[in-house]
Amino acid sequence: MSQSPATIDAVGRRGEHRVLIVQPRLGVVSETFLLAHAERMPARVSVVHFSGAHGPSMGDRRMLRAYRVRKLLCRVFPDSAKWESRLRTRAFRTAIRRSRAQAVLAEFGKSGVAVMHACRAEGVPLIVHFHGYDASIKSVLAEYADAYRELFGIAAAICAPSRPMLDRLRSLGAPLDRLAWTPCGVDCTRFKPARAEANDPIFVAVGRFVPKKAPHITLRAFAAIHRQYPAARMIMVGDGPLLGPCRDLARALGVDGAVEFLGSVKHQRVPELMLTARTFVQHSVVAPDGDREGTPVSIAEAGASALPVVATRHEGIPDIVLDGVTGFLVDEGDVDGMADRMLQLAVNRQCAGWLGRAARVRVEREFSLERCIDRLWSVIATSIPGTHLTN
Repeated sequence: MSQSPATIDAVGRRGEHRVLIVQPRLGVVSETFLLAHAERMPARVSVVHFSGAHGPSMGDRRMLRAYRVRKLLCRVFPDSAKWESRLRTRAFRTAIRRSRAQAVLAEFGKSGVAVMHACRAEGVPLIVHFHGYDASIKSVLAEYADAYRELFGIAAAICAPSRPMLDRLRSLGAPLDRLAWTPCGVDCTRFKPARAEANDPIFVAVGRFVPKKAPHITLRAFAAIHRQYPAARMIMVGDGPLLGPCRDLARALGVDGAVEFLGSVKHQRVPELMLTARTFVQHSVVAPDGDREGTPVSIAEAGASALPVVATRHEGIPDIVLDGVTGFLVDEGDVDGMADRMLQLAVNRQCAGWLGRAARVRVEREFSLERCIDRLWSVIATSIPGTHLTN
């Protein structure tokens, strides 16, 4: 019976360095990049999952017995937050020692805050990888303002998947010389190149139905082109709080017969859907609560599938999608602009084909999983004393 690499050591593939990765508890289908970091890192990797209720654990093995009971006991003391922090730090110190980690990679800013004191106490460099909400949602930034400033003083490196996110982290106090751009990559071997020009005018959207993805704007743009080009179809993949309202909107717009809502699907089905499509669409925006994308992996996956992308000038999207070269970019909220570009690709097969082929080349060169893991590994390895990278 095979074991998940999240619960065992992944033996080093290009070296014998030891890295401990701190992740929130898995369960979000779209966060495949967390698994990729654990599986593909060229080191001996141990993964410790963390949630506030149960404390750090490696698989089913808790780093501190009776963590929950001890946490409840902490609350009877004055300044309970300080005692809970000490308890958490003790558990993480155990994880660092058991894994014999030479560096710790914390996925998301909150994980970095949770493990930072343990790293300092054990003398192990901490690399924090921000991903999106943790560097953008207003309530999170307000709650963690002081903790982030302390984190930036402890961390050896602070990573983010988009340059705008790096700018925000710098404005929050992250030192410029510790910031690193580390976009999440895509396994190009899993995505066969589609022949976009040969496919029917099918538009595919893959992503959670949440405000920052603005699926309702994508639907409105599709409805606008469907009136002019009735052969067009839309497939929307994903789940979330806006799924129900979007189904209602499709009915109200009169396109419910042309739009298929698949809900959450197994990740292996996504490449199959890409092969049948003409274009990938995503209208990412800044959500009312401040939430933003990093660099959406689904857009890189579309490029790997040789599909042109119609998306917005939002966060890291322009890093992947070159306007007029690998797809088209519009401003956030521009329904008419998105509809115009979608209609152009529905009508002009040849344009869809050459944009898609250029997208495949760009993703293979700049955003393959291997290249992006190498970028991240370079940041981690550089933080380990005595490590020298070779080409």
